[in-house]
Amino acid sequence: PPQTCNCGTAFTVDHAMICPMGGFPAIRHNEIRDITASLLTEVCHNVATEPPLQPLTGETFHLRSANVADGARPDIRARGFWSKAQDAFFDIRVFHPNAPSNRSSSLATAYKKHEAAKKREYAQRIRDVEHGVFTPIVLSTVGSMGREATIFYKRLADLVAQKQQRPYALVMNWLRCRLSFAILRSAIMCIRGSRSSLHHPICEVDISLAASEGRISTNH
Repeated sequence: PPQTCNCGTAFTVDHAMICPMGGFPAIRHNEIRDITASLLTEVCHNVATEPPLQPLTGETFHLRSANVADGARPDIRARGFWSKAQDAFFDIRVFHPNAPSNRSSSLATAYKKHEAAKKREYAQRIRDVEHGVFTPIVLSTVGSMGREATIFYKRLADLVAQKQQRPYALVMNWLRCRLSFAILRSAIMCIRGSRSSLHHPICEVDISLAASEGRISTNH
């Protein structure tokens, strides 16, 4: 691996896991979101990723950290997950335990901190405006998950097992493997992936000339 990251910071495994260059933390988050949403579509109605919340019409919230933006979007919405006919909203966070903001805390404390932060951001707005229920899904780059995520994925595995008429233990172990491999893939991507800042805009390429020289057909 290089000694220096493209962002100018010394390249270490811990830095690689959190560096935003290359978009790897976002890709890691999105893969967990998409795996989760895909499974929810099997057992719930009205499943959507990044659903916009209803605009506020003068509502106020107890906490300053509540998300009051018109474009606020939690990661997933699913109807009927915790109770029939009620929308459940979920927001995902995958944190690195050795990041500077987490290093001084135990893993258990870090999970509680990140769950609480997500609840402060969304819980009251979703309860009061959407009349739904909010669950933070917090995982770490070491492959474990927080208390609320554990409860959520156990419930999800149980619903899938009932739907597919499979043993709960089989579905739960399969789900854990999917999540673990997603986290592992993301770790490899963060460490080995390219963070090159060199981009060549497509406008610099003469597409017609390239097509002609390459004898590329224009027929569909």
